[in-house]
Amino acid sequence: MSLDDRRTTATDTPLLCDRYRLGALLGRGGASRVYEALDVMLGRPVAVKRFQPGGNAVGRYRFAAEARMLAGLSHPALVTIHDVCLDGDEPFLIMRLVNGPTLRDLLDRGPLEPAPVARIGARLADALAYVHAQNIIHRDIKPSNVLVDESGDCHLTDFGVARALNSAHLTISGELVGTAAYLAPEQITDLDVGPAADIYALGLLLLECLTGRTEYTGTTIETALARLNRPPHIPDTLPSPWHTLLTAMTAHDPTARPDANRCTTMLTAITQGHTTALDTPPLIPAPRRTTDHD
Repeated sequence: MSLDDRRTTATDTPLLCDRYRLGALLGRGGASRVYEALDVMLGRPVAVKRFQPGGNAVGRYRFAAEARMLAGLSHPALVTIHDVCLDGDEPFLIMRLVNGPTLRDLLDRGPLEPAPVARIGARLADALAYVHAQNIIHRDIKPSNVLVDESGDCHLTDFGVARALNSAHLTISGELVGTAAYLAPEQITDLDVGPAADIYALGLLLLECLTGRTEYTGTTIETALARLNRPPHIPDTLPSPWHTLLTAMTAHDPTARPDANRCTTMLTAITQGHTTALDTPPLIPAPRRTTDHD
């Protein structure tokens, strides 16, 4: 059923804030659900992310933090937030509706061709470069958090466990924040993680796009601990530029990974066929100097 059909068949559905009429359920997470909806004031389709009643205090705090975080971000590969309500039992966000599948949906059909993978990677890396420049780490990069619109452009979603650098930790004792299959080693062994964790997860995501298989599988604990025992298997059959880049992105040592800007440059070079750029300048950025003012 199209959204136009729902406008006539669901007119008796109660409106959120006398403005938003809920439609189909698009997806759900641990603490929220996302619905297609109609903004009856402007006559446009939107997405509504609602916090589920009965969620714990940490989940509700994270939901509010996500709303405030997204409100301050603007990038073509991020989903725009239009409105927010943090009152009541079911606070919600109103966001741009991206019509299209998730990257997870596409990968369920098999691996992708290298050219579109490079374009997806370059766009996501550019979004991460922007997010990291705002001192934010996403912490949950995975195929189901990437939407692909009708034009083939991808959009990074779900900042529910994102954290501002140097902010207070809201981790429950023993809790793994993120999705086990895409966690960086330091997300398992350390409390403090930085932007390099997002680079590691993006590397695993791109590897999965190329091979069609999730690198680390099993129970949550088995999956999380596997990367502490072995590096990801990057097939020798992949073109040399891909092998070089993915090896660097998934290095065990966070300081050995390229930053998001460098990844954007490298993935763009792969897209354009300028693969010699992987050799010069060095793939790994020089360590950042710190001062007492950092």
